[in-house]
Amino acid sequence: MDVAVVGTGYVGLVAGTCLAEIGHQVSCVDIDADKISALEKGLLPIYEPGLDELVPKNVAAGTLRFTTDIKTAVEKAEVIFIAVGTPGREDGSADLSYVTAAAEAIGNHLNGFKVVAVKSTVPIGTCDKVRAIIARHSRHNFVVVSNPEFLREGVAVVDFMRPDRILIGASSKRGREMMETLYEPLISRGTRLVRMDIRSAELTKYASNAMLATRISFMNDLGAANDATISRCTSRHDRPARYATPRSAAVASRMRCSAPWCDTSTRGNRWWTVCRLRNRCSSERRKPASVAQSAEL
Repeated sequence: MDVAVVGTGYVGLVAGTCLAEIGHQVSCVDIDADKISALEKGLLPIYEPGLDELVPKNVAAGTLRFTTDIKTAVEKAEVIFIAVGTPGREDGSADLSYVTAAAEAIGNHLNGFKVVAVKSTVPIGTCDKVRAIIARHSRHNFVVVSNPEFLREGVAVVDFMRPDRILIGASSKRGREMMETLYEPLISRGTRLVRMDIRSAELTKYASNAMLATRISFMNDLGAANDATISRCTSRHDRPARYATPRSAAVASRMRCSAPWCDTSTRGNRWWTVCRLRNRCSSERRKPASVAQSAEL
Protein backbone atom coordinates (compact mmCIF):
# COMPACT_ATOMS: atom_id res chain seq x y z
CA MET A 1 0.00 0.00 0.00
CA ASP A 2 1.03 3.63 -0.51
CA VAL A 3 1.34 5.39 2.83
CA ALA A 4 2.03 8.98 3.84
CA VAL A 5 3.27 9.84 7.33
CA VAL A 6 2.91 13.51 8.29
CA GLY A 7 5.57 14.29 10.88
CA THR A 8 9.08 12.85 11.18
CA GLY A 9 9.46 13.04 14.94
CA TYR A 10 9.90 10.02 17.18
CA VAL A 11 6.56 8.35 16.35
CA GLY A 12 6.42 9.32 12.69
CA LEU A 13 9.97 8.28 11.86
CA VAL A 14 9.72 4.91 13.61
CA ALA A 15 6.27 4.14 12.18
CA GLY A 16 7.19 5.21 8.64
CA THR A 17 10.44 3.25 8.60
CA CYS A 18 8.87 0.08 10.01
CA LEU A 19 5.91 0.26 7.59
CA ALA A 20 8.43 0.43 4.75
CA GLU A 21 10.25 -2.53 6.25
CA ILE A 22 7.13 -4.71 6.12
CA GLY A 23 6.59 -3.95 2.44
CA HIS A 24 4.69 -0.68 2.01
CA GLN A 25 5.67 2.37 -0.05
CA VAL A 26 6.07 5.15 2.50
CA SER A 27 6.53 8.90 2.15
CA CYS A 28 7.49 10.71 5.35
CA VAL A 29 6.54 14.40 5.19
CA ASP A 30 7.83 17.30 7.27
CA ILE A 31 7.85 21.08 6.90
CA ASP A 32 11.43 21.26 8.23
CA ALA A 33 13.57 21.21 5.09
CA ASP A 34 16.83 20.83 7.05
CA LYS A 35 15.54 17.74 8.83
CA ILE A 36 14.38 16.19 5.54
CA SER A 37 17.76 16.91 3.95
CA ALA A 38 19.55 15.26 6.87
CA LEU A 39 17.27 12.23 6.75
CA GLU A 40 17.94 11.78 3.03
CA LYS A 41 21.65 11.63 3.93
CA GLY A 42 21.00 9.05 6.63
CA LEU A 43 21.42 11.46 9.55
CA LEU A 44 18.73 10.69 12.12
CA PRO A 45 17.37 13.33 14.53
CA ILE A 46 16.87 10.68 17.23
CA TYR A 47 18.70 7.60 18.44
CA GLU A 48 16.78 4.38 18.46
CA PRO A 49 18.48 0.96 18.25
CA GLY A 50 17.99 -0.57 14.80
CA LEU A 51 16.60 2.57 13.19
CA ASP A 52 20.00 3.64 11.81
CA GLU A 53 20.10 0.39 9.84
CA LEU A 54 16.50 0.29 8.62
CA VAL A 55 16.35 3.87 7.32
CA PRO A 56 19.22 3.69 4.79
CA LYS A 57 18.24 0.14 3.88
CA ASN A 58 14.69 1.12 2.88
CA VAL A 59 15.74 4.40 1.29
CA ALA A 60 18.12 2.44 -0.93
CA ALA A 61 15.37 -0.07 -1.71
CA GLY A 62 13.02 2.73 -2.74
CA THR A 63 10.32 1.86 -0.21
CA LEU A 64 11.01 4.89 2.02
CA ARG A 65 11.43 8.50 1.02
CA PHE A 66 11.49 11.84 2.82
CA THR A 67 9.92 14.98 1.43
CA THR A 68 8.51 18.41 2.20
CA ASP A 69 5.98 18.05 -0.63
CA ILE A 70 2.81 17.14 1.24
CA LYS A 71 0.65 17.60 -1.86
CA THR A 72 2.33 14.77 -3.78
CA ALA A 73 2.49 12.55 -0.70
CA VAL A 74 -1.24 12.95 0.07
CA GLU A 75 -2.39 12.50 -3.52
CA LYS A 76 -0.39 9.29 -3.89
CA ALA A 77 -1.28 7.72 -0.53
CA GLU A 78 -4.14 5.39 0.35
CA VAL A 79 -3.55 5.74 4.10
CA ILE A 80 -2.33 8.98 5.67
CA PHE A 81 -0.95 9.01 9.21
CA ILE A 82 -0.94 12.13 11.37
CA ALA A 83 2.06 11.65 13.64
CA VAL A 84 2.94 15.21 14.65
CA GLY A 85 3.79 16.37 18.15
CA THR A 86 1.24 17.43 20.74
CA PRO A 87 3.31 19.31 23.34
CA GLY A 88 1.77 20.32 26.63
CA ARG A 89 0.74 23.87 27.37
CA GLU A 90 1.37 25.71 30.63
CA ASP A 91 -2.09 24.75 31.89
CA GLY A 92 -1.39 21.06 31.22
CA SER A 93 -3.61 20.74 28.14
CA ALA A 94 -2.31 19.37 24.83
CA ASP A 95 -1.35 21.80 22.07
CA LEU A 96 -3.18 20.51 18.99
CA SER A 97 -2.00 23.26 16.62
CA TYR A 98 0.25 20.83 14.70
CA VAL A 99 -2.59 18.32 14.41
CA THR A 100 -5.01 20.91 13.06
CA ALA A 101 -2.39 22.24 10.63
CA ALA A 102 -1.78 18.72 9.33
CA ALA A 103 -5.53 18.14 8.95
CA GLU A 104 -5.92 21.35 6.97
CA ALA A 105 -3.04 20.42 4.65
CA ILE A 106 -4.49 16.96 4.09
CA GLY A 107 -7.92 18.39 3.34
CA ASN A 108 -6.49 20.83 0.82
CA HIS A 109 -4.84 18.05 -1.20
CA LEU A 110 -7.30 15.14 -1.11
CA ASN A 111 -7.94 13.80 -4.60
CA GLY A 112 -10.02 10.74 -3.75
CA PHE A 113 -10.98 8.37 -0.96
CA LYS A 114 -8.39 8.24 1.82
CA VAL A 115 -8.05 6.80 5.29
CA VAL A 116 -6.65 9.36 7.73
CA ALA A 117 -5.20 7.62 10.78
CA VAL A 118 -4.42 9.70 13.87
CA LYS A 119 -1.36 8.19 15.56
CA SER A 120 -0.43 11.20 17.70
CA THR A 121 -1.34 11.09 21.39
CA VAL A 122 -4.42 13.31 21.48
CA PRO A 123 -7.30 14.11 23.86
CA ILE A 124 -10.56 12.22 23.47
CA GLY A 125 -12.63 13.73 20.69
CA THR A 126 -9.70 14.93 18.58
CA CYS A 127 -10.52 12.58 15.69
CA ASP A 128 -13.94 14.24 15.43
CA LYS A 129 -12.22 17.61 15.16
CA VAL A 130 -9.83 16.30 12.50
CA ARG A 131 -12.78 14.99 10.52
CA ALA A 132 -14.53 18.36 10.69
CA ILE A 133 -11.41 20.25 9.61
CA ILE A 134 -10.77 18.00 6.61
CA ALA A 135 -14.43 18.17 5.61
CA ARG A 136 -14.24 21.98 5.50
CA HIS A 137 -11.35 21.82 3.04
CA SER A 138 -12.35 18.92 0.78
CA ARG A 139 -15.37 17.47 -0.99
CA HIS A 140 -13.80 14.03 -1.43
CA ASN A 141 -14.79 11.03 0.66
CA PHE A 142 -12.52 10.02 3.50
CA VAL A 143 -12.64 8.33 6.89
CA VAL A 144 -10.76 9.12 10.07
CA VAL A 145 -9.56 6.33 12.35
CA SER A 146 -7.65 6.25 15.61
CA ASN A 147 -4.51 4.13 15.59
CA PRO A 148 -2.50 5.01 18.72
CA GLU A 149 1.07 3.86 19.18
CA PHE A 150 2.48 1.98 22.17
CA LEU A 151 6.21 2.43 21.58
CA ARG A 152 8.82 2.47 24.31
CA GLU A 153 11.99 4.48 23.92
CA GLY A 154 14.99 2.23 23.40
CA VAL A 155 12.94 -0.66 21.97
CA ALA A 156 10.56 1.23 19.66
CA VAL A 157 11.53 -0.73 16.53
CA VAL A 158 10.99 -4.03 18.32
CA ASP A 159 7.67 -2.79 19.74
CA PHE A 160 6.44 -1.87 16.26
CA MET A 161 7.63 -5.02 14.51
CA ARG A 162 6.48 -7.32 17.32
CA PRO A 163 3.68 -5.43 19.03
CA ASP A 164 1.72 -6.66 22.00
CA ARG A 165 -1.42 -5.46 20.24
CA ILE A 166 -2.60 -3.40 17.29
CA LEU A 167 -5.44 -1.05 18.20
CA ILE A 168 -7.79 0.25 15.52
CA GLY A 169 -10.61 2.60 16.42
CA ALA A 170 -12.96 3.09 13.48
CA SER A 171 -16.59 3.81 12.74
CA SER A 172 -16.30 2.82 9.08
CA LYS A 173 -16.07 -0.78 7.90
CA ARG A 174 -14.07 0.27 4.85
CA GLY A 175 -11.61 2.22 6.93
CA ARG A 176 -11.19 -0.66 9.39
CA GLU A 177 -10.60 -3.16 6.59
CA MET A 178 -7.97 -0.96 4.96
CA MET A 179 -6.11 -0.61 8.28
CA GLU A 180 -6.23 -4.37 8.78
CA THR A 181 -4.79 -4.84 5.29
CA LEU A 182 -2.03 -2.38 6.16
CA TYR A 183 -1.07 -4.37 9.25
CA GLU A 184 -1.62 -7.81 7.72
CA PRO A 185 2.13 -8.66 7.73
CA LEU A 186 2.14 -8.21 11.51
CA ILE A 187 -1.29 -9.74 12.16
CA SER A 188 -0.30 -12.87 10.24
CA ARG A 189 2.51 -13.42 12.76
CA GLY A 190 -0.03 -13.75 15.55
CA THR A 191 -0.22 -10.16 16.77
CA ARG A 192 -3.46 -9.46 18.61
CA LEU A 193 -5.81 -7.10 16.78
CA VAL A 194 -8.14 -5.00 18.92
CA ARG A 195 -11.13 -3.34 17.23
CA MET A 196 -13.16 -0.62 18.92
CA ASP A 197 -14.84 2.70 18.25
CA ILE A 198 -12.79 5.85 17.80
CA ARG A 199 -13.33 7.45 21.21
CA SER A 200 -12.65 4.19 23.02
CA ALA A 201 -9.33 3.92 21.16
CA GLU A 202 -8.41 7.47 22.17
CA LEU A 203 -9.30 6.70 25.78
CA THR A 204 -7.31 3.46 25.70
CA LYS A 205 -4.17 5.35 24.74
CA TYR A 206 -4.60 7.76 27.65
CA ALA A 207 -5.38 4.88 30.02
CA SER A 208 -2.21 3.10 28.92
CA ASN A 209 -0.09 6.19 29.48
CA ALA A 210 -1.71 6.82 32.87
CA MET A 211 -1.10 3.23 33.98
CA LEU A 212 2.56 3.45 32.98
CA ALA A 213 2.98 6.75 34.84
CA THR A 214 1.26 5.25 37.90
CA ARG A 215 3.59 2.23 37.93
CA ILE A 216 6.66 4.44 37.63
CA SER A 217 5.45 6.76 40.41
CA PHE A 218 4.61 3.80 42.65
CA MET A 219 8.06 2.26 42.25
CA ASN A 220 9.72 5.63 42.89
CA ASP A 221 7.68 6.11 46.08
CA LEU A 222 8.40 2.55 47.18
CA GLY A 223 12.12 3.13 46.67
CA ALA A 224 11.96 6.37 48.68
CA ALA A 225 10.12 4.59 51.50
CA ASN A 226 12.74 1.84 51.48
CA ASP A 227 15.58 4.38 51.74
CA ALA A 228 13.82 6.15 54.61
CA THR A 229 13.30 2.85 56.45
CA ILE A 230 16.95 1.87 56.16
CA SER A 231 18.15 5.27 57.35
CA ARG A 232 16.04 4.97 60.51
CA CYS A 233 17.30 1.50 61.43
CA THR A 234 19.98 2.80 63.80
CA SER A 235 19.44 0.70 66.93
CA ARG A 236 20.90 -2.76 67.43
CA HIS A 237 17.39 -4.24 67.55
CA ASP A 238 15.89 -3.00 64.27
CA ARG A 239 19.04 -2.64 62.17
CA PRO A 240 18.98 -5.17 59.27
CA ALA A 241 21.66 -7.83 59.55
CA ARG A 242 23.56 -6.58 56.48
CA TYR A 243 23.86 -3.12 58.08
CA ALA A 244 24.82 -4.43 61.56
CA THR A 245 28.29 -3.45 62.86
CA PRO A 246 30.17 -4.52 66.00
CA ARG A 247 29.21 -2.45 68.99
CA SER A 248 31.75 0.28 69.64
CA ALA A 249 33.24 0.99 73.02
CA ALA A 250 31.23 4.20 73.27
CA VAL A 251 27.95 2.34 72.73
CA ALA A 252 29.02 -0.39 75.14
CA SER A 253 29.81 2.15 77.83
CA ARG A 254 26.26 3.54 77.66
CA MET A 255 24.84 0.04 78.20
CA ARG A 256 27.08 -0.76 81.15
CA CYS A 257 25.80 -1.31 84.67
CA SER A 258 26.46 1.62 86.99
CA ALA A 259 26.54 -0.41 90.18
CA PRO A 260 29.51 0.46 92.43
CA TRP A 261 30.79 -3.11 92.38
CA CYS A 262 31.28 -3.13 88.58
CA ASP A 263 34.86 -3.93 87.75
CA THR A 264 36.26 -0.97 85.82
CA SER A 265 38.84 -3.19 84.17
CA THR A 266 36.11 -5.06 82.29
CA ARG A 267 33.94 -2.12 81.18
CA GLY A 268 35.08 -2.42 77.58
CA ASN A 269 33.71 -5.94 77.36
CA ARG A 270 31.01 -6.04 74.62
CA TRP A 271 28.99 -8.63 76.54
CA TRP A 272 28.43 -6.38 79.54
CA THR A 273 24.67 -6.08 80.12
CA VAL A 274 22.43 -3.60 81.90
CA CYS A 275 20.80 -4.69 85.15
CA ARG A 276 17.13 -3.62 85.21
CA LEU A 277 16.88 -4.21 89.01
CA ARG A 278 18.60 -1.76 91.38
CA ASN A 279 21.18 -0.91 88.67
CA ARG A 280 23.01 -4.13 89.46
CA CYS A 281 25.00 -6.10 86.97
CA SER A 282 23.10 -9.13 85.72
CA SER A 283 26.21 -11.22 85.53
CA GLU A 284 27.10 -12.69 88.91
CA ARG A 285 30.57 -13.49 87.69
CA ARG A 286 31.24 -9.76 87.37
CA LYS A 287 30.53 -9.04 91.04
CA PRO A 288 33.22 -9.19 93.69
CA ALA A 289 32.41 -12.08 96.07
CA SER A 290 32.07 -9.87 99.17
CA VAL A 291 29.64 -7.52 97.45
CA ALA A 292 27.61 -10.43 96.08
CA GLN A 293 27.26 -11.92 99.56
CA SER A 294 26.20 -8.61 101.13
CA ALA A 295 23.65 -8.12 98.40
CA GLU A 296 22.09 -11.48 99.20
CA LEU A 297 21.68 -10.42 102.84
